[in-house]
Amino acid sequence: MKKCAVIIAVAASLGVNGICFAQAQKPAPAAAPAPSPALPAAPPPAPEAARGGSQRDDGEIPVLVRAGEDTTLSSQMAGKIQRVHVGLGDSVRVGAKLIEFDCSEQRAQQQAAEAEYRGARETHLSRLRLQALGAAGELDVTLAAASAEKARGQLALRESLTAYCTVQAPFSGKIARLRVKVAESVPVGYVLLDLVNPGSLRAQLFVPAAWVTWLKPNAPFEVRFRESGQSYKARITKLNARVEGVSQQLEVEARFEGAGAGLLPGMVGAAIFSSRPAQ
Repeated sequence: MKKCAVIIAVAASLGVNGICFAQAQKPAPAAAPAPSPALPAAPPPAPEAARGGSQRDDGEIPVLVRAGEDTTLSSQMAGKIQRVHVGLGDSVRVGAKLIEFDCSEQRAQQQAAEAEYRGARETHLSRLRLQALGAAGELDVTLAAASAEKARGQLALRESLTAYCTVQAPFSGKIARLRVKVAESVPVGYVLLDLVNPGSLRAQLFVPAAWVTWLKPNAPFEVRFRESGQSYKARITKLNARVEGVSQQLEVEARFEGAGAGLLPGMVGAAIFSSRPAQ
C-alpha cells in the first residue's frame, strides 16, 4: 500500500490523476507433503537353528560321528626315528609295528644289565655251595642274594626301556594322521600319529534337558547327512548322568544299525526323532 501512495503523490505533482490498482497477493498454497515410502514388512522371526540354537522346530539336532576306538600315540622315549612302517590311511592290525626308534644305546645298556645279572646270580649260587661246605656264612649268602635281586631289577628296567623303541598298534584300525618322518629326532611325549578304528563308529548328540522325561536307551531315530543325501538308522545306547548347567543340554551316545558304509569319524548329520512327543 505504501507503494501505491507514493505513485499517487508523484502523479498529483505532475497534474495527472494517478490510479493504483493494488491486488492482494494470495499466499501460495502450501505444498502437499510428499508421500512417505512404503516400509517393508517385518521379516518373520528366525527359527531356533538360525539363531544358533541346537534344536530345530522340526526336531532335528546335530549329530557328530565318532569312533569308539580313537587314540593319539606319543613317544615314550627321546630318540631318532629309524623306520616308519605305515602311511596316512593305511590299515593296521593290533600289535603291528608302526614306528621304530634307533635304540643302539638302549640295547647295549640292556646287554650290560644282563651280564651283571648273570654274574650276580652265579655269585649267589657259589655262596650257597660254600655255605653247604661250611666255608661261607649266612651274611655272605644274604648279601649275594641281594646283589642278584638288584641286578635282576636293573635288567627288568632296561628291558622296559628297550620296549619303547617300537611303537605298536593298540587296536586294529587306520592311520588318521602321521606326524613324524624318518631320521627325525623327537623328545619324550612327542605326538607320533593318530589311530582310529572306523569299524566302531558312534553317534554323539546333545538334546534338551527336558527330553530326559521320554528319551530312554534303545530309542530309535534317524540320522540324515545332507552332503551325501544318505540316511542311517541308529539307537540310543547311553545317556549322560548329568545335564550341562549352562546350556541345559544332555549328552547322548548312540550306535548305528547295520554296517554304516560311507560314514567316517568327524562327519556331522541331523538326528530326527519320530517318536518325539508333541509339545
